[in-house]
Amino acid sequence: MAEEAGRGGGSPSERGGGEISRGVGSALVDSLESRWVFPGEDESEIEDEDEDEEDHKDDVPYGAGVDSEDEDSPVQRLIRTEPHVDSFDVEALEVHGAHRSDYEDFGILRRIIHAFQTLGVVFGDVGTSPLYTFSVMFSKAPINGDEDVIGALSLVLFTLLLIPLVKYVLIVLWANDDGEGGTFALYSLICRHAKVSLLPNQVPSDTRISGFMLKVPSPELERSLKIKERLETSLTLKKLLLMLVLAGTSMVIADGVVTPAMSVMSAVGGLKVGVGAIEQDEVVMISVAFLVILFSVQKFGTSQVGLAVGPALFIWFCSLAGIGIYNLVKHDASVLRAFNPVHIYLYFKRNPVNAWYALGGCLLCATGSEAMFADLCYFSVPSIQLTFVFLVLPCLMLGYLGQAAYLIGNHSGVEHAFFTSIPSAAFWPVLLIANIAALIASRAMTTATFSCIKQSSALGCFPRLKIIHTSKKFMGQIYIPVINWFLLGVCLVMVCSISSINEIGNAYGIAELGVMMMTTILVTIVMLLIWQINIIIVLSFLIFFLGLELTFFSSVLWCVPDGSWIILVFAVIMFVIMWIWNYGSKLKYETEVTRKLPMDLMRELGCNLGTIRAPGIGLLYNELAKGVPAIFGQFITTLPAIHSMIIFVCVKYVPVPMVPQNERFYFRRLCPKSYHIFRCIARYGYKDVRKENHQVFEQLLIDSLEKYIRREAQERQLESDDDEDTESEEDASFSRVLVTPNGSVYSLGVPLLAEYMGSNNSISEANSSEEVNPDSAAGPSASDSEHSLERELSFIRKAKESGVVYLLGHGDIRARKDSWFIKKLVINYFYAFLRKNCRRGTANLSVPHSHLIQVGMTYMV
Repeated sequence: MAEEAGRGGGSPSERGGGEISRGVGSALVDSLESRWVFPGEDESEIEDEDEDEEDHKDDVPYGAGVDSEDEDSPVQRLIRTEPHVDSFDVEALEVHGAHRSDYEDFGILRRIIHAFQTLGVVFGDVGTSPLYTFSVMFSKAPINGDEDVIGALSLVLFTLLLIPLVKYVLIVLWANDDGEGGTFALYSLICRHAKVSLLPNQVPSDTRISGFMLKVPSPELERSLKIKERLETSLTLKKLLLMLVLAGTSMVIADGVVTPAMSVMSAVGGLKVGVGAIEQDEVVMISVAFLVILFSVQKFGTSQVGLAVGPALFIWFCSLAGIGIYNLVKHDASVLRAFNPVHIYLYFKRNPVNAWYALGGCLLCATGSEAMFADLCYFSVPSIQLTFVFLVLPCLMLGYLGQAAYLIGNHSGVEHAFFTSIPSAAFWPVLLIANIAALIASRAMTTATFSCIKQSSALGCFPRLKIIHTSKKFMGQIYIPVINWFLLGVCLVMVCSISSINEIGNAYGIAELGVMMMTTILVTIVMLLIWQINIIIVLSFLIFFLGLELTFFSSVLWCVPDGSWIILVFAVIMFVIMWIWNYGSKLKYETEVTRKLPMDLMRELGCNLGTIRAPGIGLLYNELAKGVPAIFGQFITTLPAIHSMIIFVCVKYVPVPMVPQNERFYFRRLCPKSYHIFRCIARYGYKDVRKENHQVFEQLLIDSLEKYIRREAQERQLESDDDEDTESEEDASFSRVLVTPNGSVYSLGVPLLAEYMGSNNSISEANSSEEVNPDSAAGPSASDSEHSLERELSFIRKAKESGVVYLLGHGDIRARKDSWFIKKLVINYFYAFLRKNCRRGTANLSVPHSHLIQVGMTYMV
């Protein structure tokens, strides 16, 4: 569970509230309206031991008497669910415009500012590639003639067209998870459509979140369902998928190290062209100073820095285009022949080995492609696509064409191809803007790294860290101090130990290709499982792009012994850290599930729980999503008394970017009424902000709990009144029936279904805030129900007046003595070290110590 400080608001999603596909057919129902679903977990039902089995079967509503929807039952019922109103969300009071898209209703001026921010944040990395691409290429494959320059240029141009444009801009960007991009966003998207997560904390109520946007199975989805079934039933495929995701994420983090080193070193290296006395050691020292400044200003956030550097990067792209046109006119416009791909074939035919070596340098022109996808959380898909197609790509192509035109007659200037091709009158201004652009480029992958780490932490694959939201308007803009300084330290080590641009460029290629290949595989799964497009198109995408990237990868791997092995070692270390954290978290949760207190024991203890029930409310925080956690037994046996009301609070991250405020909290009664024990699951997406003031939190908790109890009482009364009518309808027909919130039952025949699909108003909707209407109830039973309701509400208010105490249970795990040595090493040392040094899950509660009670418990696994 990632912890964040600061505030954010809104969503970078292009869809405001999102839609969800449920019911029959493929009709879409707005998430803010009532929805017809098959019976899920009823919120008013008491949990029992059978319902806590790991199969997670849907619960049966009161009086329903129907089988699970997974079984072939002749009678199935659809129940209309209302928007959740039992929310005690604090952010609803603090975040403005939480349900509004960040990028809607922009004026002309605002759109221009937004475009500048896009340049400053997303395209800095790919925009600075002309600084070093030709230099690295021709250092591996020296120029033997003008045709080699044309062939190398043709390679660069078509690499730009195929990887950044076709793959990322036209295809991969659309595989975003509700506006969120990156490796873990793809993994989250897959987890939402198939139960492939190794952490077994999914519950059926999660699928009621509108952000899930699941489709109802149909014959057209047969292939997708087969893939889904295979992924869900194969533990090997689940582990393999997670390893691919972790490998891709580790490469993103490695990219966040090598990008600043490469960009800054190549830009500062231009001083050697302008000032002959500058040596490589001075270049390294200046680069170190620039890097320290770069990472120091990272804390000011994307909005402020992006707006400040956006115009500078716009000038940089204009400079690239201008220099390119100048060189084309002055030197040799025949390089335009490079748009004919036959020159690539001729290049490999003349120098097969050298051309293969040059592939590693050629890939550098596509660096920053993954940053476009990973930084998608900051901006919308159309803004990135339009900016790249109409500004970035043309300027890059002109820049490379100009350098090639210069090199046709100046083979000796290949070491610093970009700076030697600049007109002498414009050298110093361009050098200045190139260094600024290099600093901007470094930020592109740094911000992408922050975003990726936050996603992985929220999904249980990275230790919890302090996350600061740098924008009050845009939720996705974050800063992670520990990662920022960690990246700086590793980056400085790399710059000081590998001072050669060529070696750093090779390491750069390894990191980029690692991420690209993982993205290709994950997007292929998305195409098969979610997009459900033609299999020929999917195979063509996979074979072409994965084959292309493997070809590039074979070239860069050949140069690993030269020094780029450092980046591979770093990526492996990050992979191991993420795997250990995920493995330990999985073992811990599975152990808590198996050690949870049986409901029979709770019944034997009675409503007093075998101790004294003191007035007050105890909020017990635990990661268990179902059942009574074993740590509660520690509280009962350790404390001389327990509170008169207990609420188990489970803060849980679900595989969606954001959970709407009115769907965030899920209440349930764990025991009979006399026990006064409830469960509340607080569901957060991996982009949601958590900043809670305990006093406001407590008040909203009580208010939402009262609403839940009122609705529970009303639902019980309605089901009791209409039980006989419902049973008679079920006995009369074996077809599906429709049960409305007011208890009416309708046959789901074709005419009614067609009428419902044709009009959303054919069935009246219930008010989201369901209050008990005394006039609607008649007879002694209704009066008794009202008295019971008022007694319980009065009990809650009195407990609140007595005070609220936070009961924090810290569960640790240790490997058994008979475990393998590797398991002992991983659990007892590595995982224990990570847990000890990561951010505590309750660090942002801001609760006074006088209101805290903490109990620790160690599990042997």
